[in-house]
Amino acid sequence: MSVTDTEAAATAPAALTPRLRLVLGLLLAAQFMLAVDFSILNVALPVIGEGLGFSLGHLQWIATSFALCAAGFTLLFGRIADLFGRRRLFLGGLAVLGAASLLGGLARNPEVLIAARVLQGLATAAVTPAGLSLLTTSFPEGPLREKALGLNGALMSAGFTTGAVLGGLLTDLLSWRWAFFVNVPVVLAVLIVAPTVIKESRPDGRAGLDVPGAVSVTLGLLAVVLGLTRAGERGWGSADALVPLAAGVVLLLVFLAVERRVAAPLVPVGVLRKPSVAWGNVAGLIAFLTETSLVFLLTLYLQEVLGFSPLAAGLSFGVLGAGTVVGGSTAPKVIARIGGRRALIAGGLLQALFTAALLGLGDDRSWMGLLLVATFAGGVGNMLVIVGFMVTATSGLADHEQGLATGLATMTQQIGITMGTPVMSAVATAAMTGTGTAAVLGGLKAAIAVNTALVLLGTLTSALFLRDTRPGTR
Repeated sequence: MSVTDTEAAATAPAALTPRLRLVLGLLLAAQFMLAVDFSILNVALPVIGEGLGFSLGHLQWIATSFALCAAGFTLLFGRIADLFGRRRLFLGGLAVLGAASLLGGLARNPEVLIAARVLQGLATAAVTPAGLSLLTTSFPEGPLREKALGLNGALMSAGFTTGAVLGGLLTDLLSWRWAFFVNVPVVLAVLIVAPTVIKESRPDGRAGLDVPGAVSVTLGLLAVVLGLTRAGERGWGSADALVPLAAGVVLLLVFLAVERRVAAPLVPVGVLRKPSVAWGNVAGLIAFLTETSLVFLLTLYLQEVLGFSPLAAGLSFGVLGAGTVVGGSTAPKVIARIGGRRALIAGGLLQALFTAALLGLGDDRSWMGLLLVATFAGGVGNMLVIVGFMVTATSGLADHEQGLATGLATMTQQIGITMGTPVMSAVATAAMTGTGTAAVLGGLKAAIAVNTALVLLGTLTSALFLRDTRPGTR
């Protein structure tokens, strides 16, 4: 039997019950698995290409096809979760993810593998906002929700790092196919247990779906992400990048015009005008863009400058993963003590400081100590920002708007992860003058400097445009 948002709010528990602990565990397991999927194939791409006959020019579509769908459809699915039931979409998306993962692991040609990645991306776009909505509606606004979102943020960020390590281990020890197969038992376990412990959640009323808004925003996001990906591959001045970027901007402007006129908008303009939603998502976008792209830059540093193997480079990020776990588990306490805005500022300054410290890296392995310390501390700061963003962007809204809020937050997360690497790749490539290790290091440092500046920009917007509210206030 479904539970409406009004009923859920009236019966919100003040402490974690055994059932809620199980709900939290199931939702976090699903979100961690989705985060792992973003990076688990990165190390294995050359091996997959060789095994299935991908040309070098088409190899990036293994990652791009997934990212396009995960980013482009997440807002639409977040709203569908509000309208037709969050648990229903969560479980349905997981079933599709399990089937797609099995299909990918069994693929014998490029076409089947790309189809599996598209389905995985669509499933991620459905499960992530639905799962986050279930988190925010299962736990009342305040300490319990902040703890749940803190753990979720830590596992999402740690999952991205874990994916790089796990992908290398599975590829080296078993086969790249296990990077797909590993999802299947997790999906089955969640699908067996979740229906008995997670209650349905949907608003009291059911408005119609804004089809023009859904089409324009989905196509607009797809075009923007495609343009950013092409910019990283072929340069910012190429027609392959500029045409989809321009089309995406036009479509998003059309979307905003539609939202002002329709009776039941996909994204009510009034919600976007809330500083907590608008500027909270700006902070989140920059946090995900900078940290995930920093992993890309440091992967190049470890392999191209220091000469580490892909597996050794992946294992080096275990320290960053530890930092994100520490930051994610500490963030709720920090937010409870000083508030979301100050947590965003403190985390941003910490991340910026230790990202800037990486400008001191040299061309021999004696600099690994600096890298490990800076990535750990920077990971702590980044998680303060991510949890602060998630709490800020979903606070002060009615439960019937939580699917929208988490859909926006998830879209922010997916776009940040997707656009970070092509943006920083383009910066690093443009700054590389000449050839050899020195040129690579110079390009990477230029990109790290831009990364630091972006973190400071995000921190400044939080300081200027967010109100200093205490947790649990609306």
